[in-house]
Amino acid sequence: MTQFEDELSPPFEIIEPAVWRAPIIFNSPHSGSVYPREFLAASRIDQAALRRSEDSFMDEIIADLTGRGFPIVRVNFPRSYVDVNREPYELDPRMFAGRLPSFANTRSMRVAGGLGTIPRVVGDGQEIYFERLDVEDALNRIESLYKPYHRALRRLINKTHQAFGTVILVDCHSMPSVGVTRDEPRRPDVVIGDRYGTSCASLLPDVVEETLTSLGYSAGRNKPYAGGFITEHYGNPASGLHTIQLELNRAIYMDERRRERGPQFRKVADDFMVLAEALAAIPLDSLGPFQAAAE
Repeated sequence: MTQFEDELSPPFEIIEPAVWRAPIIFNSPHSGSVYPREFLAASRIDQAALRRSEDSFMDEIIADLTGRGFPIVRVNFPRSYVDVNREPYELDPRMFAGRLPSFANTRSMRVAGGLGTIPRVVGDGQEIYFERLDVEDALNRIESLYKPYHRALRRLINKTHQAFGTVILVDCHSMPSVGVTRDEPRRPDVVIGDRYGTSCASLLPDVVEETLTSLGYSAGRNKPYAGGFITEHYGNPASGLHTIQLELNRAIYMDERRRERGPQFRKVADDFMVLAEALAAIPLDSLGPFQAAAE
């Protein structure tokens, strides 16, 4: 038994429909809100502050899609504990007592910002830990939580690809309504990320944008979020593997300060069903496989 089995049981969930509507998987990797006791004890900030990194309620927004024929994946542990939307070993050596493995990526931009696989800070820049962590603790989190999640996600993607010949992975996130700097323009209701045309067929972001704008949402593309590790790693349009990231503005579905569902929560969840049906209506042969558009 690992140290996680009692508190994080299960650490993530894959919920498949009885009958699949289309080869579309909805994934919520950052909505986890189960905080291990030892994590809270090691943190210099309280749980309310830690929760600022959460994509709160995104798993609930997509929950009803299973009943419409779409599988969903949701992570239950918080991204401030282990972030599955990073490379497996994006680690900041300043955080740890002991030597990191030689293969660790210690120089990525995400590590520099404190947001590696084991984050140093929460979303608003507050330091998480009182003191340095033991390297073995970090590696245990990666082995026990990060890797099993990605193995399970990969199995689901492969199963879908074998059954349908193509896969659409919709990676669902949320973003603060305002940026960290005053210079950043007002954020739209949703940012569609396709790694600048490399993670999916160009038809997919077009359909997402057209559908959401017809429902009254404002939409942007790739700025400030073009897609993280999941979008980049699993997106391979030439092989029929399409990944698109959606960043939903939290102000449209929740009270950001109180971290409560807002009056539009149900409407947003219903609109995600409309979006899922629009994606399912795309003829599969129009998705390739073919080369992604050049940037």
